[in-house]
Amino acid sequence: MKSVPNFLRPRPIQQGVLALCAVLSVPAVHAEEQVLDAVQVVGRGEGQAYYADEGEVGRTDTPLREVPQSIRIVPRQVIDDIGAVRLEEAYDFVSGVSRQNSFGGMWDNFSIRGFSGDINTGPNFLRNGFAGNRGFNAPRDTANVERIEVLKGPASALYGGSEPGGVLNVVTKKPQFKPGHSVELYAGSYDTYRALFDSTGPITDTFAYRLNLAHEDKGGFRDHVGSKRYLLAPSFSWLLAPDTFLNYDLEVLRHKAPFDRGVVAVGGRTGSMSREVFLGEPGDGDITIDNHTHQLTLEHAFSLDWRAKAGLSWRTTALEGYSTEVRPSNPLLFVPVGSRNINRERRYRNYDSRDLAFQGEIHGKFTTGGVGHELLAGLDSYRFSLDSVMMRVRPGNYSINIDHPVYGQPLPTPVSNTDSLERQRATGVFMQDQISLAEDWRLLLGVRHDRFHQRVHNRRTDTRSTQDHSVTTPRVGLTWLLAPTLSTYVLASESFRPNSGIDAAGAAFSPERGRAKEIGLKFEAPDQGFGATLAVFEIDKKNVLTRDPGNPDFSVAAGAARSRGVEIDLAGQLTDRIRITANYAFIDAEITKDNNPALRGAPLLNVPRNSGSALLMYEDGFAGSRFGIGAGATYVGRRSGNAADSFQLPAYAVARAMAYWKPSDTLRFSLDIDNLFDKTYYASSYDVYWITPGNPRTITLGMQTRF
Repeated sequence: MKSVPNFLRPRPIQQGVLALCAVLSVPAVHAEEQVLDAVQVVGRGEGQAYYADEGEVGRTDTPLREVPQSIRIVPRQVIDDIGAVRLEEAYDFVSGVSRQNSFGGMWDNFSIRGFSGDINTGPNFLRNGFAGNRGFNAPRDTANVERIEVLKGPASALYGGSEPGGVLNVVTKKPQFKPGHSVELYAGSYDTYRALFDSTGPITDTFAYRLNLAHEDKGGFRDHVGSKRYLLAPSFSWLLAPDTFLNYDLEVLRHKAPFDRGVVAVGGRTGSMSREVFLGEPGDGDITIDNHTHQLTLEHAFSLDWRAKAGLSWRTTALEGYSTEVRPSNPLLFVPVGSRNINRERRYRNYDSRDLAFQGEIHGKFTTGGVGHELLAGLDSYRFSLDSVMMRVRPGNYSINIDHPVYGQPLPTPVSNTDSLERQRATGVFMQDQISLAEDWRLLLGVRHDRFHQRVHNRRTDTRSTQDHSVTTPRVGLTWLLAPTLSTYVLASESFRPNSGIDAAGAAFSPERGRAKEIGLKFEAPDQGFGATLAVFEIDKKNVLTRDPGNPDFSVAAGAARSRGVEIDLAGQLTDRIRITANYAFIDAEITKDNNPALRGAPLLNVPRNSGSALLMYEDGFAGSRFGIGAGATYVGRRSGNAADSFQLPAYAVARAMAYWKPSDTLRFSLDIDNLFDKTYYASSYDVYWITPGNPRTITLGMQTRF
């Protein structure tokens, strides 16, 4: 393992600042009340809410119906009901979120409102409010996930550099002072086996723990493609004083699987080969991803109205292994020819990253001249390094037949292709005030200033490039509380995201800049058991990288894109026995400016104009037992299959069914069926040569016990 770079080592003055901020840190209410009230279900549950009226992603405890921005929360109960073990299965139930190229199945990738993030760092997602997308991260496991929060629209005023479509926050399970333990065992199609352990409780009157363990051995429906993963996630909570709370959690995740780029579209036509055929080489073995995350937060309440919070995050990621992949330049992919053989290449990857981040913030409520204020102010900073080595070889005799593959060919030896060390550091300060202008009006004013520095050392050519930027991003919103159950809002906000690399003259690119306008309507039932949001938005983004017409080997920051649309999300209890979650999105996302005239007006990759999903669960009981029966469906419309929009992925709709029987308070049996009617579909693609087929019908049986 590589040593920590010097620039990541805190200097004495930095250490002093961090220590001071830690002493000042805090929670939303008294820490003791927070620990005792926020009781979470241990193990797979039932009868819990589909609707939540508060979330952490907005960095305040303001009720969601008063926030002038669309926020969708996927509670643990939805995750349990659909049997989701990966993050991508859960965000299918959020409007405007689309699956993107999954990097050979090695990470989560999605777009929000059409924008998907940096091709090298993935989409915008957070883990407990800290950035979780820097480096190479294995597909997220849901074993220790309490809920998923999606903040729609620009989030740069709160979190710094990010796409203008929004940001996703994963909230992990926390220790509880009420003891609870569970074991879950699952067996499913294609020799899939999974075991979970969840335990929490007090160690002393002021110290509690939680331990989540997961092991999965997944066969997979594609030939020679299976995976194994191990998750270890202990966490501890310490009530230092009635108003001071310290929390630490560790997450260790190892994921091993072959690098699988999926299938190809012969002549640009999907469905032209079997979805089961693997086009790599089993002899390459697995890609291994190791992710280690440490998070330490200290919270303190000075009073009922004033609190502070500070935290540190230390993350390391490592990805290593060989892969065989289809080469992009294959005539068969564009014009069908007599031979069904396809050319391939072989790669070796070794990526390591280190990420140290700090957050400190203060939150308070006060009144001046009869006007109420809810103030949020803070500072965050990170130091990140990415060490990348990739080797590649493209021999002329390394092909495979896509109908009758023969494996075991001599494995060519890759040669050096990429060898670089990238270092980033950034610091941002932010302030936000939510003003109660009158009983029914809330004005939100927010601003953030970021400074970003990047250095890239190309060790192959021994060249170095540097870029520095300072960016200010504002946010202004207004909410009108029309009635106790109904509110409407308008929002105008900006975003930025740094562009990596340099142009032909060796200069750094200007960062991408986004501007968004949004209006919406929110409904919340009087008992807070049901809620819905309707949002209409338009987002414009500039300084998108596009090919330099004077030097095609380089790019210029001269492109632009636009996304506009309508989203509807609803969730909650229809009756005492029936709960529902549903959504729909219409998104028109396209390139509005590019140096290639043919691309102007082309839709953004993998973004459907129409998409939606619904899930319905019915629960009842008999003879002292409890049961539940549910069904759901997901629809994804036709969408562009590559950046040039030269081929498209067809629309698809898949159904699911689920049921459980709980004969006693401690024992539960479950049945989950995904893709109920065994539809062939394609979840995402990068181009005609890398297309990800969706899972066929998958049946999973489970047993859960609590003690």
